[in-house]
Amino acid sequence: MKSTLAPVASLLAGVAFLIIGHGLQLTVVPLRAEAEGWTGYQIGAIGSAYYVGFVAGCFAAPFIIRRAGHIRAFTALVSLTAATLLAHTLWVAFIPWIVFRLVIGASLAGLYMVIESWLNDHATNRTRGLIMSAYIFINFVAITIGQMAVTLYAPTEFTLFAMATMAMMVAAIPVAMTRASEPAPVTRVRFRPLALYRSSPVGIVGVSLIGVANGSFWSLGAVAGVGAGLTAAEAAIFMSIATTGGALTQWPVGRLSDRIDRRLVLITLLCLAATSGLIIAFVPLPRTGLFVMALVFGMTTMPTYSIAAAHAYDHAAPGTFVEVAAGVLLANASGAIIGPILASTLMEETSSLKLFLFTALVQASLAAFAFVRLRQRPAPTGKTGFDLAATAPTGATVPPATTEPAGSDGNAAR
Repeated sequence: MKSTLAPVASLLAGVAFLIIGHGLQLTVVPLRAEAEGWTGYQIGAIGSAYYVGFVAGCFAAPFIIRRAGHIRAFTALVSLTAATLLAHTLWVAFIPWIVFRLVIGASLAGLYMVIESWLNDHATNRTRGLIMSAYIFINFVAITIGQMAVTLYAPTEFTLFAMATMAMMVAAIPVAMTRASEPAPVTRVRFRPLALYRSSPVGIVGVSLIGVANGSFWSLGAVAGVGAGLTAAEAAIFMSIATTGGALTQWPVGRLSDRIDRRLVLITLLCLAATSGLIIAFVPLPRTGLFVMALVFGMTTMPTYSIAAAHAYDHAAPGTFVEVAAGVLLANASGAIIGPILASTLMEETSSLKLFLFTALVQASLAAFAFVRLRQRPAPTGKTGFDLAATAPTGATVPPATTEPAGSDGNAAR
């Protein structure tokens, strides 16, 4: 294991600091907006702006990386992200923050593209599982640390933004100082939603609607917690518990979906997630009860993307895995653009915890669609093995064009 991870150790160290800063800013930004008295619609709009930037970055980043190389692109994007994050504290107003979220979303898409293409370039079919599993583990741990850091200071203080900026700036040091060779040029993103739908209706509709629901949660979950009576620190704990719950169930649920029709697993998760959301939305719960339900919500909600993505890969024709990976990611991010706007409107008209009514309605709709499709099309006979590296919603890139499906050598497609 040591010899496998050593060539990418500096990159993984950079990832850890980058995601700590990302997790911190992902939580503190909506909390600061809420503390400033912004409307739910405004907070939802800045959440959507991040995902608009993310989608744009998926298309623009390959050109930046090809021009500057992976190392210089990484340091440049880290610098842009850090500067933009500090700008949040200088211009605390709705329109500037829309612009800032667009820039940060695009920058993070580029950074993820650098990271994941670099990791894939250093991986072989024999080592890819270990390398990407280590990367995903670091993602889950680091984003939880970042979210928990919100509990240290009030979101209205400069300190939390400074901490997030410092973490992101430190991320550039191990990458800039690495002696490892840079990877091959990244693959340009190609997105054909109609072709993806014909190939796997549940897969493409699934990742899109999951983007609507989960994008709403990431953008507005902390605000909903504060609206329910939690302090800003407790809202950060609420988000961290949900993240931890998702990390705990990603792998076992994925392995279960290898053994039975993935759509059955997806429908079950969606029904459980919708039920937990309705409980949060309508049942008066004490603080401890909210934390428990956050765990259940995370355990059932977070793995849905992985299962829907894996189902899409099951139907991918040989030679189209790169295109499918790009399409799945962009469909998910596109859904996440819409979700926060719709959810914030419902929250503004009713109450903050109705965010979870919104996620439940989206999840129930997807469960119904998947159930209808279950009766119209049998499960594929030659499924690829569940690959957390391919289906974890961590980044913005796609695998090298040389990646092959599981049937070739027993490894899952990435």
